[in-house]
Amino acid sequence: MSNIQTKADVILIGAGIMSATLGSLLEELAPDWEIKVFERLANAGEESSNEWNNAGTGHAALCELNYTNEKADGSVDISKAIKINEQFQESMQFWSYLVNNNRIRNPQNFIMPLPHMSFVQGNQNVSFLKKRFEAMLTNPLFQGMEFSDDPGKLMEWIPLIMQDRATNEPIAATRIDSGTDVNFGALTRMLFDHLESKNVNINYKHRVVDIYRTSDGLWEVKVRNVDSDTVERHTAKFVFIGSGGGSLYLLQKSGIHEGKYIGGFPVSGIFMVCNNPEVVVAHHAKVYGKAKVGAPPMSVPHLDTRFIDNKKLLLFGPFAGFSPKFLKTGSMFDLVTSVKSDNLVTMLSAGAKNIPLTKYLIKQVRLSKEQRLEELREFIPNAKSEDWDLVVAGQRVQVIKDTEEGRGMLQFGTEVISASDGSIAALLGASPGASTAVSVMLELIKKCFPQRINEWEPKIKEMIPSYGLSLTENLELLHEIHTSTVQTLGLVGKDHSNLKGNTNTFQKA
Repeated sequence: MSNIQTKADVILIGAGIMSATLGSLLEELAPDWEIKVFERLANAGEESSNEWNNAGTGHAALCELNYTNEKADGSVDISKAIKINEQFQESMQFWSYLVNNNRIRNPQNFIMPLPHMSFVQGNQNVSFLKKRFEAMLTNPLFQGMEFSDDPGKLMEWIPLIMQDRATNEPIAATRIDSGTDVNFGALTRMLFDHLESKNVNINYKHRVVDIYRTSDGLWEVKVRNVDSDTVERHTAKFVFIGSGGGSLYLLQKSGIHEGKYIGGFPVSGIFMVCNNPEVVVAHHAKVYGKAKVGAPPMSVPHLDTRFIDNKKLLLFGPFAGFSPKFLKTGSMFDLVTSVKSDNLVTMLSAGAKNIPLTKYLIKQVRLSKEQRLEELREFIPNAKSEDWDLVVAGQRVQVIKDTEEGRGMLQFGTEVISASDGSIAALLGASPGASTAVSVMLELIKKCFPQRINEWEPKIKEMIPSYGLSLTENLELLHEIHTSTVQTLGLVGKDHSNLKGNTNTFQKA
């Protein structure tokens, strides 16, 4: 049974943080546009955006060592860290705008202040961390960062990590108090609640099964209603495919040239969550270490304080896993069916180039709980098995494409693929993802609606004052924005270190 619906201006596929962000931006820029959203699950933010399916780190490059590289001359390149920090600043500005204008309320339900730290062991790593610290301290975005290799100072900062630690090798850490923990699931739900209040047509339990161009240049989206098992057809001038791991399948269905020769490789994550409240309250920071040789960047080990449903939690991970599914709720045939005639050679090339990664994933999948505990004990020397449980996190699909460096290159990042006329776009990839959603969606708007940018720019600058500017080069603006966002989002004057640890919330995963 088929049902043809009236056409919309915009169709958003997937009710995650990316669609929520794009929808919220377009609602401000073009409030008269008709926007429709289709999500195959029963609620918003249930896949990659869900608070249990990502690390919740407000990725500002404050602690993630893989965003800073040591060059051949021994100096540390912080250019990527600067870019990611400025992107997160844009997200913070937009969230502040939404709070100040009563689009969303109670920011403490999705963002909390939390120190961000890097922690390393061994002479070589300590030397790198100190050089990284010295390079970052020259940039105003990272003012307030501290470095210490003094065990006494580290005991003050991270007592759980330092307790009972052998001091037979050098250790060091950096700390900056302006970090955050972000509940992207809660934020996603808030944004969709706001959009619904603005009469945006949101359809849950509706699975998009096909996309194709009509003779009049519109895009027709074929949607199956999960409850009634009926098929609906909706048309729109612009379609955004923001369905996480499901985006590649729909991009391929669209048939656009830009979507060819692209593949995807799924990597799943597993976290350990602490069920002992006494251990939970003994730690108060996000502490990132260094990835092991051969590990993908998304597998950088970190010990994280999290705030979910106003409860303080403690998680460690991620451990990499493998499933052929492209979504946590996907199909075991996702990987196989993603291989097409145009991307077959690309996928085969990627397989040949990434044998070490494959071996690493196989090794990770076979880890016992005790072996995972041994990795945890590099952070918490006296960690006890009975205090920790395993939680399977979300699926991430890494982009595989041909580049100037060669065929079948595995990409670790977020990428927007759009048609040459800007009528359809898809978001692929993973971290830093959600943290940079605002800047990624602003770039999409600029690329897909070039004829409207001049008209929209004043409003964009009202929402994101740093739009088009470098905060590094505009210190007065940086200070104004920092003061405003910290106050609006409630990130000043709070100490959550004594919140009672929760032992049951993790069961929601």
